[in-house]
Amino acid sequence: MIVTVTPNTALDVTYTVDGLRAGDVHRVREVRHRAGGKGVNVARVLHTLGADVRALFTAGGATGAAVVGDLAAAGIPATAIPIGGETRRTITVLADDGSVTLLNEPGPRLTGNEWQTFAAAVRARKPDVLVCSGSLPPGAGGYAGLFGDAPSILDTSGEALLAGLAGKPSVVKPNADELREVTGLRDPVAAAAELRKAGAGAVVVSLGAEGLLAVTGSGTWHAAPSTVLTGNTTGAGDAVVAALALGLSRAESWQDILRRAVALSGAAVLGPLAGDVDLAHYRAEQGLVAVRARPD
Repeated sequence: MIVTVTPNTALDVTYTVDGLRAGDVHRVREVRHRAGGKGVNVARVLHTLGADVRALFTAGGATGAAVVGDLAAAGIPATAIPIGGETRRTITVLADDGSVTLLNEPGPRLTGNEWQTFAAAVRARKPDVLVCSGSLPPGAGGYAGLFGDAPSILDTSGEALLAGLAGKPSVVKPNADELREVTGLRDPVAAAAELRKAGAGAVVVSLGAEGLLAVTGSGTWHAAPSTVLTGNTTGAGDAVVAALALGLSRAESWQDILRRAVALSGAAVLGPLAGDVDLAHYRAEQGLVAVRARPD
C-alpha cells in the first residue's frame, strides 16, 4: 500500500471567472469544492489509477468534516486525525485567459499532542511507499521523523524541505523555483546534487512545460513531453508524485518512472480540478515522452 501524508489538509475551492483584475469586482461563473492538500491530491490520482492507497491527514471543524465527506463520497481510503482548529481553505481562480491564481491559507496551529498523535498514526502504518506532501501547519514537528524503512517521497519547500532531508527520503520533488530557493544555485543539476549530499536519495525537479529532471544515484535524466499543454496546472506536481510513488512501489526503472510522471502530469493539466487526470491523454502520452540521459 502507498500511504500519503498531509499535515496541512485543505478544502480546495475553485472559482471560474471571465478575467481577473486587481481591485475590481468579479462575478464567479462556477464554484467547485473538493478535499485537497498535496497528499490528498496524490491519493486521488493513485486511486483513479487503481493503486492501493490510503490518505492520512488532519481534519478539524466544519471544513474538516467537508474534507472527510468528500473523500468518502469519492471512495478514496482515508484516515482523518482530528484536530481542534478549523481545516484551512485554498482558493484557485481560473480565468478565461488561462491564468491560474492561488490563495493558500496557512492552516490551523497544531498542539504538541495533536502532532504527536498524527506522527504516531503515520509510524503505525507499514506502507510499501510513504509520501509526505505539502506545507507544514504551525506547530508541526517536521517530516524527518516520519520516514522509516520504506521507500519515501518528500514534496515540500523552503525550511520544511531542508529539515526533511535529515530523514533521508528516497526521493525529493521540488520544482525549479523551490530548488533554487533552498540551494541558491541556478543550475538545477548542481542544485539537485546538493540536496543529495544533504540526505536525498534522488531528486526529481519539475521544469514546467520542459518536463522533469531526475538526478539519482544511478544517473541523470531529462524527460520531456511530446507537446505543451494549457489548462489548470495546480495538480500537475501532485500527479508527478503519484507517478513516482507508483514506480517505487513496483521497483521500475527511472526511465519508465519518468515517462509515467511526465504523461500523468500532462493529464493533470487537462483535468478540471487538482487530483483529476485525463486518462486518455495519460495512456497515449506515455509512449511519446522523450527520456534522455544527461552527463552528471
